[in-house]
Amino acid sequence: MDFQLSDSQRALQDMARKFAREVMRPKAAHHDETSEFPRAIIASAWENGLLNMNLPESCGGLGLSHLDQLLAYEELAWGCSGMATSITANDLANLPIVVGASEEQKKRLLTPFTQEFKLAAFCLTEPEAGSDVANMGTTAVRDGDHYVLNGSKCFITNGGHADQYTVFATVDKAKKHKGITCFVVEGRPKGLTAGKHENKMGQRASDTVALTFEDVRVPVANRIGEEGEGFRIAMETLDNSRPITAIMSVGIARAALEYSLEYSAQRKTFGKPIREHQAIQFMLADMAMNTHAARLLCHQSAWLLDEGQKNTLLSSYAKCFAADMAMKVATDAVQVYGGYGYIKEYPVEKLMRDAKLIQIYEGTSQVQRLVIAKELFK
Repeated sequence: MDFQLSDSQRALQDMARKFAREVMRPKAAHHDETSEFPRAIIASAWENGLLNMNLPESCGGLGLSHLDQLLAYEELAWGCSGMATSITANDLANLPIVVGASEEQKKRLLTPFTQEFKLAAFCLTEPEAGSDVANMGTTAVRDGDHYVLNGSKCFITNGGHADQYTVFATVDKAKKHKGITCFVVEGRPKGLTAGKHENKMGQRASDTVALTFEDVRVPVANRIGEEGEGFRIAMETLDNSRPITAIMSVGIARAALEYSLEYSAQRKTFGKPIREHQAIQFMLADMAMNTHAARLLCHQSAWLLDEGQKNTLLSSYAKCFAADMAMKVATDAVQVYGGYGYIKEYPVEKLMRDAKLIQIYEGTSQVQRLVIAKELFK
């Protein structure tokens, strides 16, 4: 085991930290207040090599390791987790292609993302099939050299701005998860409609919409894997993406801790800074301890992937622990700030709202516990 970062990893981390500090944070409050999509900032992330970090070198990508990606994404989430969610959405949408497509498909569908700024969306969740993916209602019917997609998806990040959609649909509802198949929809073809932007509690900078598919034609050449392989591809995708989602929790928690340390040094009660009161010290100590523990879980789950090992259990440990931890740390940060923590002029109430979503998306904390139990029973 070696916990030292290489020079190149430190350089990547520093670059992402500078981008988060100088580009994301100054605009974070504005985009949180207005829910305006930060397209210019995400485009700047692309220009700086901080978008599509999971693309292989064979497609013109950077070929970064999973651990390398985590180093950058912690910093971006520290800057603004809403913006970071829209940035990581490209990775999530392209992961099924990375893990399940042929080499021809990878080069055709992924290379354009390295040549120009493009956004992608991952389309799995449905109104009646969130955690229960096998209950999927979106259908794909073969028609010659095409499939015809019909159905709806919800809570789709980047859905209103995407240039490409990775869509999961069933070729046979009776087969449940064995009928799920993965497709790539390029552009905004006839029949694909995006709904209104959802007015969310937190992570308001990220675009979240519902999508409707009405007789959307997709070439057979854009089917990823064989019919019925979509569920496996989706689960492998989520194993790969969980460490990234989890590390975003660490970025939020680290920000909450840093703000709390700063404020507790300035705010005085009973004649001394509140950080000199043992009650506050215990809170700060727990915040720091749990943030660091979550980071180590995230790094180990990413390291397993880099070593070619299965990480389902560790990635669920990381996602569940880190998400719950971030919610607790952000809530404690509001408590450290007292009444000021409840006012939008101060930064920690945003962190508390942002943290809540990570307990919900890409597998709720309860679903992660189900995955953990299932893995333990093996």
